Amino acid sequence: MFRSLTVRNYRLFFIGQVISNTGTWMQRIAQDWLVLQLSGGSGVAIGLTTALQFLPMLLFGLLGGALVDRLSKRRILIVSQATMAALALGLGVLATAGAAEVWHVYLFAFGLGLVTVVDNPARQTFAVELVGRTDLANAIALNSANFQLGRVTGPAVAGLLIAVIGSGPVFLLNAASFVPVLIGLWLMRPGELHVTEPAPRSKGQVREGLRYVLGRSDVLILLVLTACVQIFGTTAQTQIALMTNNVFTTDATAFGVAAATLAVGALVGALLAARRERPRLRVVLAGALGFAGGQLLAGLAPGYPAFLVALVPMGLAFMTFTTATNTHLQLNVDPQVRGRVMSMYTLMLLGMAPIGAPLVGFLADAFGPRVSLLTGGGITVLVTLAATALLCHVLGVRWRSLGTERT
Repeated sequence: MFRSLTVRNYRLFFIGQVISNTGTWMQRIAQDWLVLQLSGGSGVAIGLTTALQFLPMLLFGLLGGALVDRLSKRRILIVSQATMAALALGLGVLATAGAAEVWHVYLFAFGLGLVTVVDNPARQTFAVELVGRTDLANAIALNSANFQLGRVTGPAVAGLLIAVIGSGPVFLLNAASFVPVLIGLWLMRPGELHVTEPAPRSKGQVREGLRYVLGRSDVLILLVLTACVQIFGTTAQTQIALMTNNVFTTDATAFGVAAATLAVGALVGALLAARRERPRLRVVLAGALGFAGGQLLAGLAPGYPAFLVALVPMGLAFMTFTTATNTHLQLNVDPQVRGRVMSMYTLMLLGMAPIGAPLVGFLADAFGPRVSLLTGGGITVLVTLAATALLCHVLGVRWRSLGTERT
């Protein structure tokens, strides 16, 4: 389960991410709660914040992937992580001074999204350079477990800190959490990296990546499925905030506990994924269906305790879906276009938020947060069933034979 940690470069990366991911999730909770307080509990405002954070990925995601295919991923990460630290520091200073307004949060969220355009595909594809193809599935799963560990600890700590000292200092702590990441990247041994031959500079590289995906029906179906799931999946944090604040009328601590509960399920899902060497396509599809079922259960929860219970399988299934999809794509596409394919995956994973977040906010304001959860679950079920039928048709196999091999 933890075999990738025997690689020194990966171990440095992993340790830095343990600290940084906790800070990142602390900031996410603080950001959502700050917007709720500044806007008077507006679902549209919190949805717009999420949309602005992921809008750059929708607009420039493919260009980011082309840059990642051409440049050193380690150097990209050093610059992007330092920039994220500076953004957290800036918003933290404003919030701590009591000068923050909603438009400030919008601006910093958009700036963070711009950095993510190159940071996310670089981190996704850096895994294979750290450990090689043999342990790639394990490294991806451990990265996900690392991320979810921060998702467990970060919201709980943030909820307590916000209640005691406010949102501003939480942003400042997140800025400091990037220091171990930068130190780890600096201390890596470049000679031990499995560097992929960079794509040569040429015109039309974005179009080349698009043509590649359009020529791979299996990859295209997975990307479309990811987009549909993510329209509601990337807004899970928003839905939790709206449910805890508007339906169960709880405080910041309860919000942090709910977000951490979702992450507990996701952490379990990531650790289970670390035991799989090559997850089959049916694992991807089962994860999507399980996530949809979790949304339906959460939307029907009669009270806060039942809501927490429903979040565990929801998080587990969602992580099963994302880690299996990530691994399948990286192992089954040509290395020369891996960055562009993963930028498209990231676009589907994060870039749908500008569509999903305002939609969820509108549904929550107009009909209540329960309706937004139930709607998302129902749509995800239908889309996953359609994707299953299409994959079986394209690959010419039955459900039980959906594997990882390229066809």
